[in-house]
Amino acid sequence: MKAWRVLLLTLSFLLLGGCLVTFDEPLASNEPAPKALLGQWSSKDAWGQPLKLTISRVGGNTYKAVARTQGKAAEEYTFSVSRHGNRWYLSAGVPKRLGGKFLIGGFEVVDGKQLVVYNLDVEQVQQAVNNKELSGRSTEVPEDNGPGVLIDSPAERVLAYLDDPANSDLFVEVARFQRAGK
Repeated sequence: MKAWRVLLLTLSFLLLGGCLVTFDEPLASNEPAPKALLGQWSSKDAWGQPLKLTISRVGGNTYKAVARTQGKAAEEYTFSVSRHGNRWYLSAGVPKRLGGKFLIGGFEVVDGKQLVVYNLDVEQVQQAVNNKELSGRSTEVPEDNGPGVLIDSPAERVLAYLDDPANSDLFVEVARFQRAGK
């Protein structure tokens, strides 16, 4: 599995059929992540292989996720979190070979025992661009990974759009982890 797909699946993240929503700027980190986010998580990847995820605080409101899949080297990713209304968001840089920029995804920790990660639905975000609710353009994700959308709206506009209850179906669950033993 390509490193960026592990990132997208484990944090966001975040990949539906190779499509990707990226942003010119990350969301500003406005408070620490919930303490329940930190620690060891486990799941299975798309091929049924065990997937281990360790999330720790790096400093300030920056966090590190280390993803491990069977037979592969561990991969590390740095991300920040922000909370707006009832939603927690995460922002992470995208590798330059995939266009750079930033990912934005959602997450929730359910009863401290499950970590659910959400991606943004590419088609709905593209429709928002077509309807002028957000500004941006269609892109092709390098390495033959399909269409994407690059949003260049300011973060305030992006948050207003994401926080609007009418857009709650923008978020699609992409991964569900269980708390691993301590």
